[in-house]
Amino acid sequence: MPKSSPDPVLKSRWENLIKKLTNQFSDGENLDVEGILYLIGLQEFGKPHERFKKEDNINLIHIGICTVLEPYGYYTFDFIDEQGWPYFKSTIPLPYLKPGEQSILMKTAIVEYFLKQGLIS
Repeated sequence: MPKSSPDPVLKSRWENLIKKLTNQFSDGENLDVEGILYLIGLQEFGKPHERFKKEDNINLIHIGICTVLEPYGYYTFDFIDEQGWPYFKSTIPLPYLKPGEQSILMKTAIVEYFLKQGLIS
């Protein structure tokens, strides 16, 4: 379970990531966790130039969540359907976390994802 106290390395990496992604994908307004999860979902879905319906956008965020939490054992990739949508299955239940702890878990998982992608160091 993540610590609730701020980690200076995580904080620095998160700020670096926000700067890079905001410069590349936003009109100057900093991206939030949900926006970054959406970008990860787009990346994993592999069709970034398609137009999506509202329901699809929610599914893309879900793909982002599953992708970043997969290394922690919460989800495993299951299959890709005929439209190319990846599906995951829950392997272990997420622990009960306070809102601040949830934020730290997601930021940590997102930073780890982008470290593996080589976008940040």
